[in-house]
Amino acid sequence: MYALYVTHPEVVIDPNVATPRWGLSSVGRARADRFANHVLVQGLTRLVSSTETKALELAAVLAAGCGAPVDSGDKFDENDRRSTGFVPSARFEALADAMFAHPDESAEGWETARDAQHRVVGAFNEVLAGHDATKPIGFTGHGAVGTLLKCHLGGLKIARSEDQRRIGHPGGGNVFVVRLSDRKLMTDWIPMEALPEGIEGL
Repeated sequence: MYALYVTHPEVVIDPNVATPRWGLSSVGRARADRFANHVLVQGLTRLVSSTETKALELAAVLAAGCGAPVDSGDKFDENDRRSTGFVPSARFEALADAMFAHPDESAEGWETARDAQHRVVGAFNEVLAGHDATKPIGFTGHGAVGTLLKCHLGGLKIARSEDQRRIGHPGGGNVFVVRLSDRKLMTDWIPMEALPEGIEGL
């Protein structure tokens, strides 16, 4: 059986609202609605979300499609960037580059990549320790911590080149698949629209 880790698609960017409270845009919600009909989503028996609005909204859309209950936990939240708050795109990209390039150093007060990885990996393992590995499960979250989780599961070095923006859809709404029996990473980031109905090796 499998786990899906799904990042939220496009959001409404509002500098006057705290980033964790941003919600899905009409484009992002439409993408999520379509993805809710995917056969692998339809098979989910449980969803676990970060506590951020955009991830919770994605989880609610997917749950409406498959009927699975939704849990949430703040250890799945995106890397802590409260020190800077909202920053323009160019500065954000530079800070994200620095975070991945120097995983044990803070970029202007941001949570380090290493600390964020430790947090999300611990939360992922804690959920799966209490989950029946014969039942598919979905996680809804974010690009940076999702990439850090992917790197851990795949035995990969922390690097920006592993980020969803470099591999999947640049607007988010990407997925990777994990085999539950041994927690092996089965795919890289895949745009939700391109996820195959069957994954070899599951």
